Amino acid sequence: MKQWTLVLLLLCSLVLTACGAPSAEQTTQGGYATITDDNGRTVTFDKKPERVVVTSASFIAPLYAVGGEVVGRPVTKSKVLPAAEKAATIGPVYQIDTEKIIALTPDLVIINKGMNEKLIETLAANDIKTLVIEMKSYEDVKREIGTFAALTGEKAKGDELVAKMDADIEAVRTSIPQEKKRISIIHSTGQGLSVQLDGSIAGSIAKMLGWENTAAGMPALDKNPDAAPYSMETLVAQNPDIIFVTSMGEEAEIRASMEAMFAESPAWQSVGAIRDGRVYYLPQELFLFSPGIEYPAAVKYMARLIYP
Repeated sequence: MKQWTLVLLLLCSLVLTACGAPSAEQTTQGGYATITDDNGRTVTFDKKPERVVVTSASFIAPLYAVGGEVVGRPVTKSKVLPAAEKAATIGPVYQIDTEKIIALTPDLVIINKGMNEKLIETLAANDIKTLVIEMKSYEDVKREIGTFAALTGEKAKGDELVAKMDADIEAVRTSIPQEKKRISIIHSTGQGLSVQLDGSIAGSIAKMLGWENTAAGMPALDKNPDAAPYSMETLVAQNPDIIFVTSMGEEAEIRASMEAMFAESPAWQSVGAIRDGRVYYLPQELFLFSPGIEYPAAVKYMARLIYP
């Protein structure tokens, strides 16, 4: 009986190995992490990536928060973590310099979805692995924290960070009156105005706070699914309680331009938000670029504008 038991155990072991059950060698050498990125590509890493380049500054803080670091980053006007300030720069996010990336000999480049995918083919030709990451919504941020934690081997840190962010946002939500504020978000650029939908950063944060975006349901712009065309007549008809303004420019200039626009037409004075002086300007580092792990700070910022 003992001999038959031993034979059966040996057979079971052979079957499991043949079926691909992870042996110690596979676990330590061939299966450090397998990631499915936001372009649906599956990328396998045999070991922890040590030389990482990012094409978006929004990736830096979440990566460092779970034990990672970067050797290359884009030029940015946003505040960069002190620990990453000395990393080599690879050009602005819209004009990433591929040669500078290759010169850094990275074993991973984390690419900004919708902006830098054109780099993938050239980097692959140089045996450089890439992950395409989207980090716009709060759900995106939480998902990517999990991705970065898988890359650094610090799953517990990732889980702890997400739990704290959730708790901080919930604390803000429960600290304000549960009122159905009707809000509009105007986005100003050198090319003109648009209104932000719920998929935008400001729109998603307003939704977290339980407020109603008057633009919800409007047809989106062809090249921007998170914005709709601006129309003074439509906005006047919607009559929001609150107007938020986001912009790429200097706040003082945008504020002056918006106030002049409101003053030039008497129709604007019928809008409750303008009549009651409830027009608020949102900082671009929290509401235009992804706030990343600062999402709770962005939620708190918007809430405190209305409920100081």
